[in-house]
Amino acid sequence: MKNPQEKSAKEQDGHEVVVERVLNHPVEKVWNAITDKAQLKQWYFDLDDFKPEVGFRFSFPGQGHKGAQYIHLCTITEVIPQKKLQYSWQYEGYPGYSLVTFELTEMGNNTKLKLTHHGLETFPQDSPDFAWKSFNGGWTEIIGNMLPEFLVRTEDNLL
Repeated sequence: MKNPQEKSAKEQDGHEVVVERVLNHPVEKVWNAITDKAQLKQWYFDLDDFKPEVGFRFSFPGQGHKGAQYIHLCTITEVIPQKKLQYSWQYEGYPGYSLVTFELTEMGNNTKLKLTHHGLETFPQDSPDFAWKSFNGGWTEIIGNMLPEFLVRTEDNLL
């Protein structure tokens, strides 16, 4: 069993965010939600294009706490259909390189989703927009609320 001190130490070092949820949807539906451009647009970010293929590059705008605009630059680094999607995450004009990993585990008709975003310490640490707390809050909202709400809204649709 994990020592509760370990988690708080990891949170304090700011190197990664981990968000896990069990979703009441089959793995195929969750995989489509995280890899289909039309579906991503409804719950994640409005991407001009997206293909779950290693080497595929995509970007999207985002806004910081006080209105600062950031361009996210991403490249797909690993794809295992219905199991794992990983991409790099950088910011145009800022130092730093991180990786976002979605891992799916089939649990009967449910899916365990584990999101890990590591490498956060490589971003400028003098801005609250790049702080661990900001990433943790963002991913918790995206994976904990936005994705499950999207899946429920579309549960009557075919996979």
